[in-house]
Amino acid sequence: MSTTTQATSAAPFRTSAGGRIDRSRTLEFTFGGQTLSGHPGDTLASALLASGRHQVATSIKLGRPRGVGAAWAEDPSSLVQVEEPFPEPMLLASTVELYDGLVADGLPGQGRLADLADSARYDARHLHVDVLVVGAGPAGLQAALTASRAGARVALVDEQSEAGGALLGTGEEVDGGPAVAWVEAAVAELAADPEVTHLQRTTVFGVYDDGFALAVERRTDHLGLEAPEHLSRQRVWRVRSRRTVVATGAHERPVVFTDNDRPGTMLAGSARTFLHRYGVLAGERAVVFTTNDSAYLTATELADAGVDVTVVDTRAQVPPSWQVACASRGIVVRTGSVVSGTRGEQRVTHALVGPRPEGGVTAPGAAVADVVEREDLPCDLLLVSGGWNPAVHLYSQARGQLRFDEALGAFLPAQQLPDLAVAGSAAGTFDLPGCLRQGQEAALAALAGVGVEVGEPAPLPQTAAPAPVSAPDLMWVVPAVDGDTTRQFVDLQRDATVADVQRAVGAGLRSPEHVKRYTTIGTAHDQGKTSGIVTSGLLGELLGSGPQDVGTTTFRPPYTPVAFATLAGRSRGSLFDPERTTAVHDWHVAHGAQWEDVGQWKRPRHYPQAGEDMEAAVLRECAAVRGGVGILDGSTLGKIDVQGADAGELLDRLYTNLMSSLKVGRVRYGVMCGPDGMVLDDGVVLRLAQDRWMVMTTTGGAAKVLEWMEEWLQTEWPHLRVHLASVTEQWAAFPVVGPRSRDVVGAVFPGVDVSNDAFGFMTWQETTLDDVPVRLARISFSGELAWEVHVGSWYAAEVWERLVAAGQPYGITPYGTETMHVLRAEKGYPIIGQDTDGTVTPQDLGMNWVVSKKKADFVGKRSFARAENARPDRKQLVGLLPTDRETVLPEGSQVVDVAAGEELPAPPVPMVGHVTSSYRSAYLERPFALALLKGGRERVGETVVLPVAGRLVTAEVTSPVLVDPEGARRDG
Repeated sequence: MSTTTQATSAAPFRTSAGGRIDRSRTLEFTFGGQTLSGHPGDTLASALLASGRHQVATSIKLGRPRGVGAAWAEDPSSLVQVEEPFPEPMLLASTVELYDGLVADGLPGQGRLADLADSARYDARHLHVDVLVVGAGPAGLQAALTASRAGARVALVDEQSEAGGALLGTGEEVDGGPAVAWVEAAVAELAADPEVTHLQRTTVFGVYDDGFALAVERRTDHLGLEAPEHLSRQRVWRVRSRRTVVATGAHERPVVFTDNDRPGTMLAGSARTFLHRYGVLAGERAVVFTTNDSAYLTATELADAGVDVTVVDTRAQVPPSWQVACASRGIVVRTGSVVSGTRGEQRVTHALVGPRPEGGVTAPGAAVADVVEREDLPCDLLLVSGGWNPAVHLYSQARGQLRFDEALGAFLPAQQLPDLAVAGSAAGTFDLPGCLRQGQEAALAALAGVGVEVGEPAPLPQTAAPAPVSAPDLMWVVPAVDGDTTRQFVDLQRDATVADVQRAVGAGLRSPEHVKRYTTIGTAHDQGKTSGIVTSGLLGELLGSGPQDVGTTTFRPPYTPVAFATLAGRSRGSLFDPERTTAVHDWHVAHGAQWEDVGQWKRPRHYPQAGEDMEAAVLRECAAVRGGVGILDGSTLGKIDVQGADAGELLDRLYTNLMSSLKVGRVRYGVMCGPDGMVLDDGVVLRLAQDRWMVMTTTGGAAKVLEWMEEWLQTEWPHLRVHLASVTEQWAAFPVVGPRSRDVVGAVFPGVDVSNDAFGFMTWQETTLDDVPVRLARISFSGELAWEVHVGSWYAAEVWERLVAAGQPYGITPYGTETMHVLRAEKGYPIIGQDTDGTVTPQDLGMNWVVSKKKADFVGKRSFARAENARPDRKQLVGLLPTDRETVLPEGSQVVDVAAGEELPAPPVPMVGHVTSSYRSAYLERPFALALLKGGRERVGETVVLPVAGRLVTAEVTSPVLVDPEGARRDG
């Protein structure tokens, strides 16, 4: 849609010339359903203002119209939602660079997340330099030039689309020519130095210890839909610098008055930026309300551009030079006056002007008696300047202290930091010669700190001498004429008012940090850039002190909001949480497996057939295993190879039962506990040789158990001769389970005698399949006759298919984790982490037999002697059978101390246990559950009550073993 054109009536507030936009091209965009146009170089805010649109959004609590309040990140109000090309919430119109095809809407204070996956790339880079310069205004450019000329490695980082800062588009001169020409020459010189990294559109949002800084680069915002696909949308730069120079400029500060939030109310310096950077007149009739000299630049330059301007100055005297400048342009200056309010609906139409009152805001509801005469000045633009706040955020993040300067009316750096210097207006120097000088001095100090020798520095550029500046008037709030401070907005984004601060003080709060949290001032996207210092001034006034006594809130990263996607970079999805798949994954996919994520592994949860939901599929799979034969991919179980002469002793110390007595060829179930005696993990142990063991763990506990074993081995028992190695991915494991499992295993491995006499329960044997080594083990997690087939992962897929093929005559059924859970729960086998919660001992699980009475010691043994661990009312594992035979008790449901037939008492309701596992059983033909219940074993046979979905359900307490308690099915 880009075309070559000149400015048209579609943008009535666009100047006929000037600005740093590309007027030869027109970009079309849509805002609020209306198609508008702008130019390359515009922001969304400048393009909206050029079209005459001031209202952008509405406020979060009160729904009041809100417009563009500033020209960059200090804007407190122009929040938008970008809809196309990709939805992005909570962006400032003043920082969104315009591109062709942009679609956006104003926000009611909050946005919404996209309902589709973000296809853009985000990445990160590392950068090591001698000197990091933050800000490419006059001070930052001079600092970067000085460091570059000395041969240092330099990074110059600036958040704007081009370097120059406050010099862009102004009438300043450097070395006898336009300041912008000096900027262009400086940028070209830096570009020619291979040791300089110059990053525009990049915001340093955090400074940390040891010279570490984080910055985010916007890489495709300005390219829009034309962005090459290989470019990431945003990039995080992790910068390590030996010294840092902060030249981040300053933010203009507003003055608070009644109805100061109407669209058309803007910071004065921002209107100047819109004029010179974007060729936009923000209005035709402007009132400039100021407490200091800086706003007169805006007033005179707008008047020169044809705007009807009136200045309202709180001070009784105005510098003569500005009086002359205003008089020559027909600008009326009202001294000793204030704007106390506004009129208008969707946009300001009048400024209410009257004499400056004495005193300040003291108490809510107190009317100001001496503001009696007010005049309604017609205007469509109200520009406000209450002074300037140096952007000391990064300095403060580096733990720099601040002091309040009465002469400037601003908080300034109070000390020199060893690794960070502040220059330019960020340090309170607002004249061009001073900024250049400070930039050079900061760079020289940084170079000396890193040991770079510097000869005689080049002379500073020649600039005009700074004009004298009169003292500003420290006015934070114009007292409300009627005493109503509920419409005097301190934080526009939060709808927080003077009344809120008064209420906080009335509640006894004195600290800006406490007031911030009480009122939410400074917690929105702008992080108090315009409201924070005003709040300190207002708070000091209410407390009868001053800003120097109150101080500021703590400046914390990020300086501006950073998207979570940007911070994540490429570490998202499977690159953030790796997806581990077994060697048989493709077979599962081909056979319609539905997945469950378990400890980073993708495990088949169930295999639904046509028309089956999960419940139906699981009931079918359970019936197949109990009645015939099933096969499970158990390869994800943790496997740790333990070797060494002292391997048995190590295992004895870590397991509650004795492992060193296990014979080669045997398997033993074991439990590990923490020092507190609570169950940590469980699994089986195979003794492979006299000095070699295979420890099998839960899928989710594999890494934890290996780390646990290594910690004890390396820190407590380093004398033990043991080596540990994870072999989880080296070995695939396939349980073949059910009454016909012997037939399947015998068919695939004809050389193995699979009879009970030859191959007993909890033993293992080695064999081969076409010369491939295979380990068979009689292990059952279901209570059924079962074998586990262990084979190297390289051969796993072929072995799996051979097993499935051999099982076809017997109706072999692949089953998933959900069926596995049902089968084990029917047998009362607990899942560590599901049926335990870190407060459960082996005795609570009914497994006294797994705690050895022969061993002198093991991890956790001492805790079993604690009186607390022997209490009879401890929660113990039991079974629950809903008496209605229909209700599947939701896992996590509470067992309440209420008799059947009674109603729930008033809260707090006494709770005596909770459901840990719950399923519908094909074998039992009814739902069942496992639960941890106080004194559970003594309550077998009783009925308990559980609130479920607004009703009370009764259940019978049973033994946790609900299927084959005698164990007869184990041997077929």
